[in-house]
Amino acid sequence: MNKTFFLLVVIAAMFTGCGLQKQPAIGKHLLKTQNHHIVNGYGDTILLRGMGLGGWMLQEGYMFKLGFIGQQYRIREHIENLVGAEETEKFYDAWLDLHTRKADIDSMAALGFNSIRLPMHYNLYTLAVEDEPVAGEQTWLEQGFARTDSLLAWCKVNEIYLILDLHAAPGGQGHDLNISDRNLDKPSFWESEANRQKTIALWRKLAERYADEEWIGGYDVLNETNWGFEDPEDRLGVHETKNVPLKEFLVQVTQAIREVDTNHIVFLEGNGFANNYRGIVPDWDDNMVLSFHKYGNPNTKASIQQFLDLREKYNIPLWLGESGENSNTWFTEAIVLCEAHGIGWAWWQNKKMGINQPWEIEKPEGYDRLLSYWKGEGEKPSKEETLHTLNAWLDNLKLENNNFRADVVDAMFRQVESNDTRPFKNRKYSKGDVIQAVDFDLGKQGFAYFDKDTASYHFTPGMDTQGNRGWSYRNDGVDIKEDTAGYYVFHIEDGEWLQYTVDIVSDDIDRLLLHVADPKGSGRIRVSINDVEVDGIVYVPQTTDETDWTHVSVPIADLKQGENMIKITAEKGGFTFKALGL
Repeated sequence: MNKTFFLLVVIAAMFTGCGLQKQPAIGKHLLKTQNHHIVNGYGDTILLRGMGLGGWMLQEGYMFKLGFIGQQYRIREHIENLVGAEETEKFYDAWLDLHTRKADIDSMAALGFNSIRLPMHYNLYTLAVEDEPVAGEQTWLEQGFARTDSLLAWCKVNEIYLILDLHAAPGGQGHDLNISDRNLDKPSFWESEANRQKTIALWRKLAERYADEEWIGGYDVLNETNWGFEDPEDRLGVHETKNVPLKEFLVQVTQAIREVDTNHIVFLEGNGFANNYRGIVPDWDDNMVLSFHKYGNPNTKASIQQFLDLREKYNIPLWLGESGENSNTWFTEAIVLCEAHGIGWAWWQNKKMGINQPWEIEKPEGYDRLLSYWKGEGEKPSKEETLHTLNAWLDNLKLENNNFRADVVDAMFRQVESNDTRPFKNRKYSKGDVIQAVDFDLGKQGFAYFDKDTASYHFTPGMDTQGNRGWSYRNDGVDIKEDTAGYYVFHIEDGEWLQYTVDIVSDDIDRLLLHVADPKGSGRIRVSINDVEVDGIVYVPQTTDETDWTHVSVPIADLKQGENMIKITAEKGGFTFKALGL
């Protein structure tokens, strides 16, 4: 090969297509900070859209209707008291095997998530300080590292970033006991230098292991500190003005990470549940992101202004590292707010018992009996009965046995971009079919439905709202209850409405049959078809109670074949609504 030809080959290799291609930095997928943004090796801005794997390595009681018990170690004690230490150990090993598998990560990628936040419990990676054979030394446990390796491998296949989050630090980093599995009988994270040194050593070990991994998105080094350093009465740390111990730790852990890993982002969380950054910034490293958390407050620019100000002042990117636990309306509004300001997000959480996350874990057979005993309200179940319930619970953890909450995902992705509505169930209807009242269209408040109370502002004084009062069936603002015959809409207020887009295959439907109940007999309904109001008000007859269903026939012009839009409006509320007969 002559030199001229060789030079042409080299030049050609530098160009593809019709233009000069950007050349990646070290690792084309590796994330770095650049002014206000997170970028990859090509310099492309990456907006993280993520989900937290809460409940896998760390159980919080509320996730499984066990809030009355609290921390994971106490849940474990309750189980052990019924089935013994050996069976409890088997249960927790199986829990880690089944709760999160490759199928879960595949599904998250398919839904549109590009990142995962892993809430880690330190006790899967190292012994507790008090259990170390030699004081001051660190014993490493392979289980946590191996499971993290597997998770990373699944993320790589799906091109999803994995952000490591130390959720339960040695000793526990706050007064909210559940989120860190804190035991009050032992020194806390902030009361023990040995606990803090163990944490620093753990992060150095993790950083050394993953230093060159492109799909590690970064290190969220300490979740939601809530501690009064200056004023012990400020138990949650929301009023601290200096946060000296927290900053000292964050600087030390960053230095330990940088000894072995100069590649990855370090995510900073402030005091007061990652909302109090007084005394913590300016930053001390050129590859850091400020991570704030947001729950139960209005989705206005004012609600995040303090973080936008910090970003501007210190030229540091922002990340909403944890949010959720609310209605679909709140989800959509929060994500729209963040993305309008170039802020990525990680929702909490992927699966639990409940309806406000993508996947729901069903309560297993016998679970209510187990809870009743633990509450002191029922008889003690036998070991065999308890094991049957625990095994059924483990089976319900599997993705294929979870209930998919399409309305939640729709609110987090499609509704962020569109006001369009879609049928809740894709099926065709003919005369005699029934549409359940709770199957109103998928879409935003004001487009698929209108409810006067669509979100919970539980951390905002003076805003006494609940969102969905029933927390059943779906996570929109509409209030839904369940009885022995199924689900129905209740707490219907004046002016609220529901929209149903239905695909009609017959041309002989000339009336609607409203399945309603009203103990007061004061309800009044207006019906419209394809935006044309049907003549006359529908008066709801008085019934004995809110589930004593009566059928009210509403004459209409024949529905056309194909798509029709039916709208049910409460001119006067107070009634309940079960179904719509065709």
